[in-house]
Amino acid sequence: MADKILIIDDDVDTLRLVGLMLQRQGYEISAASNGSQGLAKALEERPDLILLDVMMPDMDGYEVTRRLRKNPVTVTIPILMFTAKTQLDDKVIGFEVGADDYLTKPTHPTELQAHVKALLARTVHKEPAKVTAPVQEKQGYVIGVLSVRGGLGVSSLAANLAAGLFSRTQSDVILAELTPGQGTLGMDLGAPNPKGLTELLQGSVVEITREKVQASLVPHNSGLKLFLASENPRDVTLTSQVPNYEAIVSRLASLARFVVMDLGTGLPSFVQKILPMCRERIVVVEGVPSTIQHTKLLIENMASLQIDPKSISVILNNRQRSESQIAWTQVQEKLGHSIASTLTPAPELFMQATRMQTPAVMSQPTNMTSQQFLKIADAILEREKAR
Repeated sequence: MADKILIIDDDVDTLRLVGLMLQRQGYEISAASNGSQGLAKALEERPDLILLDVMMPDMDGYEVTRRLRKNPVTVTIPILMFTAKTQLDDKVIGFEVGADDYLTKPTHPTELQAHVKALLARTVHKEPAKVTAPVQEKQGYVIGVLSVRGGLGVSSLAANLAAGLFSRTQSDVILAELTPGQGTLGMDLGAPNPKGLTELLQGSVVEITREKVQASLVPHNSGLKLFLASENPRDVTLTSQVPNYEAIVSRLASLARFVVMDLGTGLPSFVQKILPMCRERIVVVEGVPSTIQHTKLLIENMASLQIDPKSISVILNNRQRSESQIAWTQVQEKLGHSIASTLTPAPELFMQATRMQTPAVMSQPTNMTSQQFLKIADAILEREKAR
């Protein structure tokens, strides 16, 4: 199999001419026209060698090299800097940030070929499984919780389900809130000003390492590990960073036995990508005709994403004591999907839990509604053991 060379250069002529020349030597060529694109391709493609320009407008080659060397996935890929910067200091900086070799433009094609061949020859090629170690790590049981609109209790269900799983197993459980600009769990659980999700979504996808995600987790006195969304409304624009979301969820899954995710409302692009990564999907509904109809459409849309309807559990959350609530049997009939569990109204329980800054399951474990959360957790445990 031919060695793959990734060329990162903002000069189109260099990309074309050097790429063609190396391709004629039997190498497989990939190209990127700026530093950010190059980092993403390096992570995705794992080339055998990177040919890197220094002077680029968005991110220079030195910074690209620093980031490649910080990421465990790309740390061993040999880097040949190929640039018009000829000063000795420029070369020294290149080697200091982690380049393996340095050539100045213009150079004879034969010289470039010799350097490429020598670098590849002295590089110990690792098996792909070793290079992509993070993918091999044991993945936890990932659960996504969502609803068709806000105010139906998605955050409460996610928090109490996570607490129930921790209570039953005493193993690592991550409660992850993936709704930037709409975070509430930080305030409810006494962990203000969360920055982890925002920082990871703002950065480059190649920087989302297992170690960096782990450092973003906030330990809570309930025993849970929290991965929280910000409260700043402007951060809602970060939901467009879909590749970052995929990397974050993959890393979270390697850090705990269970990951319970608050996915918010509807099916934005990032949720559509994350749902197939989940072992289970929980949809929260209330007994109101319009909400039932919209939830039915939500479930149909989820099925169109090649998600097995059997992996979708519907929880009927009766948040208020009201005679107008539709019985669960009627909700099930109108929805066309079975109701896995029903939660009874317990406003006093949740008020006390908020004052104590802990999930309701922890504040009053014997309460009827707490017991209903625990039963949902028990059912998930049974399915997790059977996988």
